[in-house]
Amino acid sequence: MTLHEFLALPHRFRWGGSSGDDCTMFCASWVEELTGTDPAADIRGTYRDAAGAHRIIDAAGGLVQFARGRLEPLGFVPTDAPVDGDLGVVRAPAGMGDGMTLVSAIRFGPLWAILAPAGVIARKLEHVAAWRLKR
Repeated sequence: MTLHEFLALPHRFRWGGSSGDDCTMFCASWVEELTGTDPAADIRGTYRDAAGAHRIIDAAGGLVQFARGRLEPLGFVPTDAPVDGDLGVVRAPAGMGDGMTLVSAIRFGPLWAILAPAGVIARKLEHVAAWRLKR
């Protein structure tokens, strides 16, 4: 499946990756497409809200550490120049307020694709970490 085909699927936002994905599980689903291995298989369906997601991420030392620990064992390497299909942690607007938060994303041209409650959106966002599958 190509990145375009993956992004065009009818993604549905659901905390915990059951009957849909949240922003981090969305990226884990893309990794599974690339590698055949779900890097979040052990936590899918184990939480049902933002608080549950934050407990898992906080226990890993934050979102960058969480992503690194899930991606690098599958052959992903850090990159400072992300391209289409690379995974990243980006700064994105947090809800309706003025704040920013870190979320998982997939590089799509000059943009980052994220899964929001309204579906997949692509925005020009700043990445704080990115990984590419080493082939």
